[in-house]
Amino acid sequence: MSEDDLKSFIEQVSGGAHLRVEDDLGNGFVRLRVEEAERRQAKHDIRCIEDVVVELLRNARDAGAKSIYLATTRDGDVRLITVVDDGSGIPANLQKLVFEPRVTSKLESMVVDEWGVHGRGMALYSIKSNVTNARVIASGEGLGTALSVEADVTALPEKADQSSFPILDRDDQGRIHVARGPHNILRLAVEFALLHRRDPDIYLGSPSEIAATLLDQGHRQVSTDTLFFCDNVAELPVSQRLALSADAAELMTNAAGIGLPISERTAHRILVKQIQPLKSLYEQVKSRNVRHAPADLSRDNRSLKLAKEDIEAFSREMESAFDLLADRYYLSLSDTPKVSVKGDVITVRFPIEKD
Repeated sequence: MSEDDLKSFIEQVSGGAHLRVEDDLGNGFVRLRVEEAERRQAKHDIRCIEDVVVELLRNARDAGAKSIYLATTRDGDVRLITVVDDGSGIPANLQKLVFEPRVTSKLESMVVDEWGVHGRGMALYSIKSNVTNARVIASGEGLGTALSVEADVTALPEKADQSSFPILDRDDQGRIHVARGPHNILRLAVEFALLHRRDPDIYLGSPSEIAATLLDQGHRQVSTDTLFFCDNVAELPVSQRLALSADAAELMTNAAGIGLPISERTAHRILVKQIQPLKSLYEQVKSRNVRHAPADLSRDNRSLKLAKEDIEAFSREMESAFDLLADRYYLSLSDTPKVSVKGDVITVRFPIEKD
């Protein structure tokens, strides 16, 4: 009997409790096994489809990608998401292991960004634990990655409005930010693009739009010699493989090989430029008519400035007032109180010694 068969047998007999608990501590308390704790954490980490998108974008970014291509479509209750990147790639022997808990390439680093901590080796495990299917479609060391996810939106919900572009504003320094709009896939991708500007570039569209974009960019990146003499598409970086497509049938096959399902008719439309390549989200944002946020007339933008002699006088008053605490708590000042002004806040620091 294999280890998996044995676990299955024990789980059936014990109702699964034996495999979930490391110690029974009494009075209803137990210590969970590491595997069960990880499983519960994974279920908590991913609450909606948009959480999946954020983790996939962060994963590609942390792999050193300069461009990330996010293809997404929905068929009934199934949401398909494919992310293609030009990052460091995943060696063949690790392409299944990356979905196991605590597997990470970030041994010496951990990223903290707008969406929390990243680098614990839990992102892909959390995704796989919450979706119908998640797998590496194509990758290789130094070749980038294509990773595909299928999710049932009745089990893992998504925002009802997936088409609205977020409303953008400029702050007082002229920086563009998302002001409002549904927290859909598009908004999250725009926020990600604005946070990173053009490092990496983010492209978001349907599988056919992403295929058109990869084909166009591949033709710009792949040399003529490579196009003529490369016999094995798997030798090319994942993001450049569509450039080797000689006709619509090959384009359909090569697109499927990196997780982009398109028909031969759609492939033909791409080849004759009926489906245009996308601009990056950052370029799209920059070209939109972004309004400046209305001025807050109730805000006093004058910065407070105190004269040097007034600061010194105030410091002496604070030194005198400190005597109350000094007597009660056996303290003494090691220097005069330091008075500083920042914005609309006056701060007094008392350097102390304990008697």
